[in-house]
Amino acid sequence: MDHADPATSAGDKVSFLRQPTAVWATAGAAVVAFMGIGLVDPILPSIAKGLDATPSQVSLLFTSYFLITAVAMLVTGFVSSRIGGRKTLLAGLALVVVFAALAGTSNSVAELVGFRAGWGLGNALFVSTSLAVIVGAASGGAAAAILLYESALGLGMACGPLLGAVLGDMKWRYPFFGTAVLMLIGFIAISLFLKEQPKPAARTSLLDPIKALGHGGLASAAASAFFYNYAFFTVLAFTPFVLNMSPYRSGAVFFAWGVLLAVFSVLVAPRLQARFGSLTVLGGSLVLLAADLVVLGYGDHTTAIVCTIVSGALIGVNNTVFTELALGVSDAPRPVASAGYNFVRWFAAAAAPYLAPKIEEWTDIHIPFVVAALAALAGAGVIAVRRRHLTVVHAEDVVAQSHPAHHAAPGAAAATR
Repeated sequence: MDHADPATSAGDKVSFLRQPTAVWATAGAAVVAFMGIGLVDPILPSIAKGLDATPSQVSLLFTSYFLITAVAMLVTGFVSSRIGGRKTLLAGLALVVVFAALAGTSNSVAELVGFRAGWGLGNALFVSTSLAVIVGAASGGAAAAILLYESALGLGMACGPLLGAVLGDMKWRYPFFGTAVLMLIGFIAISLFLKEQPKPAARTSLLDPIKALGHGGLASAAASAFFYNYAFFTVLAFTPFVLNMSPYRSGAVFFAWGVLLAVFSVLVAPRLQARFGSLTVLGGSLVLLAADLVVLGYGDHTTAIVCTIVSGALIGVNNTVFTELALGVSDAPRPVASAGYNFVRWFAAAAAPYLAPKIEEWTDIHIPFVVAALAALAGAGVIAVRRRHLTVVHAEDVVAQSHPAHHAAPGAAAATR
């Protein structure tokens, strides 16, 4: 069997909705955190105009954000294993509140890029730890927790552009202030409803995530996700310049994109996995994403809009399957494996927003999408070549790894492969 069966029973579906208040508070804050990723999408042209900047300069808003996020992934486990999950979440939220508010006061691209970097550090601390908290506290096991986390991701990615459009249409600074307010609400909710989580039995060192990548399966998943993320963030960061629409219209396009992302990640992906297997679904979805990107790059304006929205469905499927692979493909503790995986893939998210407009400057507007399509195909190639290394540990073993006090006997995880 090459995949973990994500199908859930009727009881699991009930538990997916009946979660502790602490889980809902964390998930709600996660929605806002993911909103921050797509928030600037519909206002990128407005920011460029307001600060007299080029598309490649404005795209650094994504690059600085994700570059810091990638490096910070090595720190999150180190921090949370020492001060606990609750304090790490609150520290991350506090950083986002401060730097999002400062971003709204920026008077130059350099200032805005710098504040987005600080925002990225806070987001890294929060997002990586929120997954650990949700998996540890959610009812219904790892499968329900993953679906809840992906729901938060999809909802946030859908609402971020919409909020950016509504507030950004008034002034490009307002979405940043809006995010700061929402994250402050999340900070208060977690302060009130989330109790301190049990600390891991062993502290995580800064090098543990790098060492975890020595596992062939995790390294393969991370490598494939690296190429996939380049394609993903070419769509997210470069397409707004290609569409060249008003904030409202661009926000509507990316809202539809985010809705498909949420629906396909939570409802469609598990059914496809149950029927065809995770690796088959992932490989096929990456190939379809490559085809979609080529059509997006060479189609007319209407075609580009349609392909942008359709890409949300494929990205939703990929996100769910990659998350399951990262959580369960190795025997490393889940937080460590997740940190190593994210450390690799976020570098591509940092590279794509900067390289795509540069490639356009060097060539023409079509080639950035061709490069992104080739990246998606490379990700599918890694899945095909390294297929035998990508056997997923059973979902319940993933949960056991996040609760050392409840570990199964040595060798139990291997027995489920």
